[in-house]
Amino acid sequence: MALALLLFLLLFPVSLASADEGPFIGVNLGTDLSDMPSPTQVVALLKAQNIRHVRLYDTDQAMLLALANSGIRVTVSVPNDQLLGIGQSNATAANWVARNIIAHVPATNITAITVGSEVLTTLQNAAPVLVSAMKFIHSALVASNLDSHIKVSTPHSSSIIIDSFPPSQAFFNRTWDPVMVPLLKFLQSTGSYLMLNVYPYYDYMQSNGVIPLDYALFRPLPPNKEAVDSNTLLHYTNVFDAVVDAAYFAMSYLNFTNVPIVVTESGWPSKGDSSEPDATLENANTYNSNLIKHVLNNTGTPKHPGIAVSTYIYELYNEDLRPGSVSEKNWGLFDANGVPIYTLHLTGAGTVLANDTTNQTFCVAKDGADKKMLQAALDWACGPGKVDCSLLLQGQACYEPNNVVAHATYAFNAYYQKMGKAPGTCDFKGVATVTTTDASHGSCIFPGSGRNGTSVNGTILAPSSNSTTSGCPPQYFPDVGAITSSVIIAILLLAPVLL
Repeated sequence: MALALLLFLLLFPVSLASADEGPFIGVNLGTDLSDMPSPTQVVALLKAQNIRHVRLYDTDQAMLLALANSGIRVTVSVPNDQLLGIGQSNATAANWVARNIIAHVPATNITAITVGSEVLTTLQNAAPVLVSAMKFIHSALVASNLDSHIKVSTPHSSSIIIDSFPPSQAFFNRTWDPVMVPLLKFLQSTGSYLMLNVYPYYDYMQSNGVIPLDYALFRPLPPNKEAVDSNTLLHYTNVFDAVVDAAYFAMSYLNFTNVPIVVTESGWPSKGDSSEPDATLENANTYNSNLIKHVLNNTGTPKHPGIAVSTYIYELYNEDLRPGSVSEKNWGLFDANGVPIYTLHLTGAGTVLANDTTNQTFCVAKDGADKKMLQAALDWACGPGKVDCSLLLQGQACYEPNNVVAHATYAFNAYYQKMGKAPGTCDFKGVATVTTTDASHGSCIFPGSGRNGTSVNGTILAPSSNSTTSGCPPQYFPDVGAITSSVIIAILLLAPVLL
């Protein structure tokens, strides 16, 4: 089979992308494909969003077949539970490559193989065979003349870096030197890259207030708030760059200075439980939007300015069935129906995920606003303000959640959009504010949304703009006295994203 593939490649050259194509943004598909749409629907979404790089956590055959002839560059994975077998047997590795790689290329554009995931921190008994497994997989690629097109590496948790700030003093956990040194030699000799999972969200959560939220979210900082490495005098404006540079310095400590870094996982959850108050739609949108622009604008890091670090966002879809905390289920850019969880703000960042609605703004109820004032403003909007509030009637798309904050947000935004977003039309005596995050939820589509007036399976999800219904009698709205803070939903946000 290897000889046949070689002859095919010689006779019919195929453009298989290498890792040297320049910086890119990719997406992770998540660990449980059963919690996602069908493979063909997944590929259709990737194409629609111009996502040209995707990472699988396995070698799901149906997904690889669906990706065939799409041109999408695919990273596949050796799952951790197969690592011991492959690391102890060259033949097992060759069989794995034959089944999962050779059987699919060149139709499926596989460009990288990750051998295990976070092995040093989650599967320490397999650590002694990790480099052997990588070498065996690579040898099988060499035998099939695929090694120049398909790189081999393994993703690491950023927690393998000790004392990551200041970055210039960072080093890998010395316990793993017997693994890291030969691993880096392998990456260097094969032209591969160090794979790193970088999660500023967890760094922020675990810092006990030491790391400012703006620093984790790539938000602009005044010069006196930037973190300065006292050894290099390099200024750091975000956690992501600091962690990546810490990895560069840690490699330098082991005398490896020419191994590039690819971030295989990074993201921010859009929803969390009461112990995760910063897992919000607004913060997730801010982080991922800023991350994409940071990568694609070739910003680089303070240590390597202008050398962008290609990154895979974790993840494409929410995983509703995933066990664990609320946030564990809510890292996705889309829900299982392919509906965006939020609309990214990507002006100037190319075409990937470019359903850009930077100019879209919405009017929402201010967090913590007085409920009686909200009710009065709501009554005015649906009465004298002549807003079409019919979707707030019981049984209609925007009735739930049945509380004054949610209903006021819908009505305020409808009035704001109806008035052409004119200055002063999103105030309502101080209980409303403008945001760039679309507050639509489920089948409740807000006026001004990128989804406004669209249909799914022939069903109109939003009211017609020329509807003649206006005004909603007060009895359709919730009793203010019955409302508690526990029902204020996560889509009501504090402030607009600053772009």
